[in-house]
Amino acid sequence: MERVWASRLRWRLRGAWLAPLLVLLTLADALLIHWRPLAGDGPTGFFAALLLASFLNLVAIAALAPFVGMAWRRLQPSLPVVVARDRAGVALVLLVTTGLVAAGALHHGTVVRNADAAADAHARAVAWIGTYAPAPYRRHLALADTVAVVPGSLYRTCAHDPASGRSWCVVAHPHGPVRHDGGTPNAVFQAGRG
Repeated sequence: MERVWASRLRWRLRGAWLAPLLVLLTLADALLIHWRPLAGDGPTGFFAALLLASFLNLVAIAALAPFVGMAWRRLQPSLPVVVARDRAGVALVLLVTTGLVAAGALHHGTVVRNADAAADAHARAVAWIGTYAPAPYRRHLALADTVAVVPGSLYRTCAHDPASGRSWCVVAHPHGPVRHDGGTPNAVFQAGRG
């Protein structure tokens, strides 16, 4: 019995890389999606990233690996079906990871630009509120919050007066004009848009 176990272990170490690589790369893909999101302005939640990574890898293995394995066997007819599918699965899982690295790197520039634009718009809006808003709102500029109306090009900032419960809001374009936008707090503004 020990001889059979040793033979299987040797085969696993030599050729059956799909199962351990699938687990390892699915976790790595989830971390990649979390740290370098494919869309949006901030990090993707880890659980959502894990679901997406699992889905992409399982589609690659379940839907594509059998066909790639058949093509591999046409190139090497002496290769057993199981080995061909394993190698095809390994290649596809590595391809998924490579695609996620490339997509995350391409989108990262957009995330950074939008974060810089939001910081610029917030700073300009706070300076404008500090200059033109009534005194109760100027005293509480540290409570100002900013939301993206159009990420990268239009932001809305509100300063709040805790005593009256009212807000003073402005709309700011990065590197552009700032104008007063009423007193609807950003939380209510966003709820009305959604």
